[in-house]
Amino acid sequence: MIYVISDLHGYAAEKLERLLKKADFGEDDYLYVLGDVTDRNGDGGVGVLRWLTEQENAQLILGNHEAMLLSCDFVFEEITDESIGSMTNEKLELLQNYLLNGGGVTLQAFRGIGRESQNDILDYLRDCPLFEAVTAGDRDFILVHAGLQNFRKDRRLSDYTADELIWTSPAPDEAYFEEVHTVFGHTPTKCYGDAYDGRIYSTDTWTCIDCGVSLGNPPVLLCLDNWETFTGEK
Repeated sequence: MIYVISDLHGYAAEKLERLLKKADFGEDDYLYVLGDVTDRNGDGGVGVLRWLTEQENAQLILGNHEAMLLSCDFVFEEITDESIGSMTNEKLELLQNYLLNGGGVTLQAFRGIGRESQNDILDYLRDCPLFEAVTAGDRDFILVHAGLQNFRKDRRLSDYTADELIWTSPAPDEAYFEEVHTVFGHTPTKCYGDAYDGRIYSTDTWTCIDCGVSLGNPPVLLCLDNWETFTGEK
């Protein structure tokens, strides 16, 4: 079975493990986390990131919050006269933007795990893909963080820029591939109507699974093979 979940935003690793147990997730199953593990709540996602680095049957797809963290990786450098001298206005603006988007809790949690663990997580994030194509339950899927900005049917996925895959928010009437269903997060489903608050939202060609952890809702785990959903703890 292939499972997907997204936008955990500091959700506790222990709660995620209990949610997977609720779904009878096992060694023969595979989990894709569709970005935005980090920032805003709890330990900023550091616990889930450490868990992901140890899993052979789970993969994080890069989200915009992980991209912002990577753009600020200079904060983990040893403080020297040289590193202080290289602190440009551009770097300060990147850091300010990250903090405004809830990165403070993540940076605080990073301070408590040691340099080796920090580097392990950053290296893991640098290797995370921007999308995956999978088959489950005789259906083909594209998994990505935020959707496919500037979509064209004749455009290859490898031709999309990172920003087009991690920052877009498709309108309800925006259509993607007809033969391949696209699954993503990033946009809380409440944005598609109050009736979808805390629930997945689907059109004919795509499904959004950001059920609003950042808004106080529990995450929803979706099994692609049979479309069964499992709701986590708050």
